[in-house]
Amino acid sequence: MPHRNKIVFQGEPGANSHIASNQAYPRFEPVPCPTFEDALNAVASGKAELGMIPIENSVAGRVADIHHLMPISGLHIVAEWFLPIRNQLIAPKGATLKDLKTVESHVMALGQCRKFLRKLGVKQIVVADTAGAARAVGERGDKTCGAIASRLAAEIYGLNILAEDVEDEKHSTTRFIVLSRDKTWAARGKKPVITTFVFQVRNIPAALYKAMGGFATNGVNMTKLESYMIEGNFFATQFYADVEGHPDDPHLKLALEELAFFSSHLTILGVYPAHEFRATFGEKK
Repeated sequence: MPHRNKIVFQGEPGANSHIASNQAYPRFEPVPCPTFEDALNAVASGKAELGMIPIENSVAGRVADIHHLMPISGLHIVAEWFLPIRNQLIAPKGATLKDLKTVESHVMALGQCRKFLRKLGVKQIVVADTAGAARAVGERGDKTCGAIASRLAAEIYGLNILAEDVEDEKHSTTRFIVLSRDKTWAARGKKPVITTFVFQVRNIPAALYKAMGGFATNGVNMTKLESYMIEGNFFATQFYADVEGHPDDPHLKLALEELAFFSSHLTILGVYPAHEFRATFGEKK
């Protein structure tokens, strides 16, 4: 029996995953975990009910580890959450922009602020997560060291914000998935639904082309398709996909049947409500 009302995230208090957890599940207790694997294991073992896991950012791209870890975790996607990212340049009290020689953060956060940091002319240091960078900078108290982290992290670790919202692109948004031990599919027909699955095509000519054909002919909108190697094998590729619709919808059911015919492996990871951000993002475009 999992610990109810606990949601785990990778990182330290003040991480963007912490913020997403607070927003999506305000009545849950957010619990930090050192690594993604630790967070997934906490949900799988029942130490927490849910896990808030980042999967991609609109500027920096996908969070690669998750594509490998999630399909073998035995967990299920039950929701998604979109968080606009607002990165702050923070440093110990009394520090100024001219004092800074190094700025540390998670690789994705540094990537989101690449132009700003290059213009600032500081050395960039990659660390495990944004909030951990803030904590370390606060503990050292060295005015030449800054971090890229959230406003929440600055508050938690007693740091000053030297520059606000330093992300290069204001549309920078991270998409999170919410994982659970329980296989709970969203109801069909009430609201827009996303279906996520992984598959491996059979080793025959044009297998991927034929497998994808079923989605086109049945009018299924595929919003995400990514490939990655598995088990270090250059010739064993797994695909991760998101599509709009419910597996019991006739058009998606036919598309998945055609996909299964050309695949050696197909697993549905989750059927969950589409977050409202998808509609607003479409309007902006």
